Amino acid sequence: MRKPLRRSVVMATTPTIASYLFVLTCVLWINSTVCRAASQEPVHSSQNKFATFGTDWGSSSRHARRRAEEALPLQQMAESDQLAIQKSLQSTTLYRRLPVELFACDGDLLAFSLDKPEAIVDIWRLLGISRLSLDPTGPDQWQFSDGYGTVGQLRLAYREQRQNGGMLVFHGKGAYTGPLSPKNLTGGCVLMVRYREAEPTVDGRLRQAIQVDAFLDMDGIGLEIVTRTLQPLIARSAAANLHEICLFMASLSDATIANPHAVATLAGRLTRTSESDRKKLATIASTVSSRRNAQHARPNHLADNEGNVNADQVSVDLASRWLPSDELDHFQKQ
Repeated sequence: MRKPLRRSVVMATTPTIASYLFVLTCVLWINSTVCRAASQEPVHSSQNKFATFGTDWGSSSRHARRRAEEALPLQQMAESDQLAIQKSLQSTTLYRRLPVELFACDGDLLAFSLDKPEAIVDIWRLLGISRLSLDPTGPDQWQFSDGYGTVGQLRLAYREQRQNGGMLVFHGKGAYTGPLSPKNLTGGCVLMVRYREAEPTVDGRLRQAIQVDAFLDMDGIGLEIVTRTLQPLIARSAAANLHEICLFMASLSDATIANPHAVATLAGRLTRTSESDRKKLATIASTVSSRRNAQHARPNHLADNEGNVNADQVSVDLASRWLPSDELDHFQKQ
């Protein structure tokens, strides 16, 4: 009999590093599965490669906020973005610095996920672990829907790329309509994402560090709800979900090392991703695997994946952490 799978702290919306930031930070409370039992049964042994998630939910201190505001490169942004972000900062309802996440992931793959978040969302939809849609509306602009009443727009206002890391600044606007609020909730946020290469793991895998500073600006009734009631819930849930996103990226990175051909096949099945981006993801998978195998022996935790593992099995492996056992069984039979 199959051992029941752990249903981890994954929301009804499971967005990517870029798109999830607005959905989870701005309208997090609307989901009925917020903070689903982080203390459920222990993670499988195959999950031991991930750092244990503790009780650090980040900080909302004045010191952290001041340093975050000082780090925002406003003078290097387009005037329209600069004005919109300054307006959001002046009317911030809630500021939160999420804890730094360290996770094993190839830098090229992480850069791709940050540059093309719609492709990662497409993978999640293919795996059945998200109802989120994220569609480009122009260069560095997206519209999204979480499938539960939240819709909005997200714009990349600033991008800085360095040799071993970088910074992204997003500005988002969105709204929620549904039974969990007596009135429509509207708001916006500014999100500063900083990432860098960290010390590698003991077995030589590349490791990344990522930190998010979020400025939430709610309108009308939303301001009162957040200010009086939901700040702890939003902070805890946002930190937990960033952790889960990083776990997924670590799993995807491992899959590219173990079986780049299967990941390329998976990329070819994406229906909402452009052909050029599907090819780019396949190329990254091949490059990551070749570079890793040329430098190090294959990690022990990937030994069982050696050989002719097809794309279907890779898909099941990637989805297994986030699907309950009955849904995973159905997924395997498809």
